Amino acid sequence: MSTLYVTWLYVPGDRPDVVAKALGSGADVVLVDLEDAVAPDRKAYALDATAELLADKHPVPVHVRVNALDGPLAEQEVRRLTGLPGLGALRLPKVTGAADLTRVADWAGAAPPLYALLESALGIEHAYDIAGHPAVHGIALGEADLRADLGVADATGLSWVRGRAVVAARAARLPPPPQSVYPDIRDTAGLARSCAEGRALGFLGRTAIHPRQLPVIEEAFRPTEAEVAAARDIVSAAAADAGALALADGRFVDPAVVAGAHRVLDLAAR
Repeated sequence: MSTLYVTWLYVPGDRPDVVAKALGSGADVVLVDLEDAVAPDRKAYALDATAELLADKHPVPVHVRVNALDGPLAEQEVRRLTGLPGLGALRLPKVTGAADLTRVADWAGAAPPLYALLESALGIEHAYDIAGHPAVHGIALGEADLRADLGVADATGLSWVRGRAVVAARAARLPPPPQSVYPDIRDTAGLARSCAEGRALGFLGRTAIHPRQLPVIEEAFRPTEAEVAAARDIVSAAAADAGALALADGRFVDPAVVAGAHRVLDLAAR
């Protein structure tokens, strides 16, 4: 069974105390941020602190979001962090095309797993090329920057973009992308509704900016008892017939449906 990540928790790289708490928060992945969450005069310290953190492995995967790839800091960060025992992956902001990923791989030598953030119209246009790069293990949207770039006022304007990301990930045989952050940490009801909408669109899991959001996200993406029962029926029926078949209730089952049922059971087994 492949690893299914549902909760991804952002923490600022210049706050080792907060990072330490995040490692015990229950998040599936801790995202140490060297970009937006760190003030310019704290960037060097954040890199030093993160390198020290990654000198050892941790029970929870630790991914690091570096600074903008066309800026003065990213190359140094990639070279400094690549190869450290505790680095699970690099998260790359504002990726616009496959050439960005090749450049990072060149900096790294043997590139660690890369996760690409699509945060511009150009990045969306190149979504499949980005997702299909051999070093990429996942993609996600950076919706705050996307809204600004596209000039959309609310989530309605991102509907097509969200679908595009889900399709690109699937076409490239990547895991479904996680949803972007929900910025109001007090609005847990709104977070739950938003997660339900994202799940219906094909997203799996979500990035968070506070530990209190984690159980809401986990619950939103956990299969219901009815979904688990239906998935078991499909898998059991498929085990007895390698081709397409119809269940007793008339539902048609083919390999794609069976694969979806296995994913439901994998999520339920977390």
